[in-house]
Amino acid sequence: MANLRAIRLRIRGVKNIAKITRAMEMIAASKMRKAQDRGLAGRPYSEKITAVIAALSALTAGKGGDPLLAQRPVKKIALLQITPDRGLSGGLVGNINRAALNFAVEHRETPLQMVVVGKKGLDAMRRAQRNIVAEFTGLGDKPGLYDTLPISRIIMDDFKSGVVDEVYVAYTQFVSTMVQKPVIIKLLPVEPAEIPPTQNVEYIFEPDAAAVLGSLLPRYVEMKIYHLILESIASEQSARMVAMRSATQNANELIGELTLEYNKARQESITAELLDIVGGVAALA
Repeated sequence: MANLRAIRLRIRGVKNIAKITRAMEMIAASKMRKAQDRGLAGRPYSEKITAVIAALSALTAGKGGDPLLAQRPVKKIALLQITPDRGLSGGLVGNINRAALNFAVEHRETPLQMVVVGKKGLDAMRRAQRNIVAEFTGLGDKPGLYDTLPISRIIMDDFKSGVVDEVYVAYTQFVSTMVQKPVIIKLLPVEPAEIPPTQNVEYIFEPDAAAVLGSLLPRYVEMKIYHLILESIASEQSARMVAMRSATQNANELIGELTLEYNKARQESITAELLDIVGGVAALA
């Protein structure tokens, strides 16, 4: 009887867990659609401004460009790591933290400072005793551009002042609902693009190409970081929805197994009681 009571309590507990994971799956699905729309909507703009900046950099090469284009001997680098504030998102947090730590190991001969966005990355980098110069948490699921401007300012100020000579960003690229890929890209300095002869069209810039480039570069860095944060949020919500769906399915399977075990134990208990009754009747006869 005690065994039956324990199985009943366990079934009840697993059912409660399944209800919670199902609710979290539905919430993540709702947030995922909005995050995907925001991330995908900004992708064309991000790609276009990247192409424009690269082309302008090529046109102004060798003319004393903007400080954000300065190519210097690499004595110190910075890594901006973008992670979620919360867990329960499958292997997403572990993958991006592992990619950032591997990057640090690969560049162990060069001093590395980190700017960390998100509690999960912050906790991991603190445990690894990395040099964290700035931390940002609590951006939420729907940050605006103004919410991310302090991150961009720190990155640009450190690069302009020569504190760091290169800046990289570690984020989770949204590929599809089922696939989120940890990626590390170089943000600064912006490297001029090779313009094919077929696309080498003469444009007139007012006041000149260098002035336009100088005005666009800070906006480019701000929008690039903002877009990468949106990509990471879309990846987080997608990974959480998939993880909660898997947890719900596993809970339902476990409930089925426990129910079968309960029925078997109950049947054995009933059979034992019947045998006791039959034995007692036979003894009395």
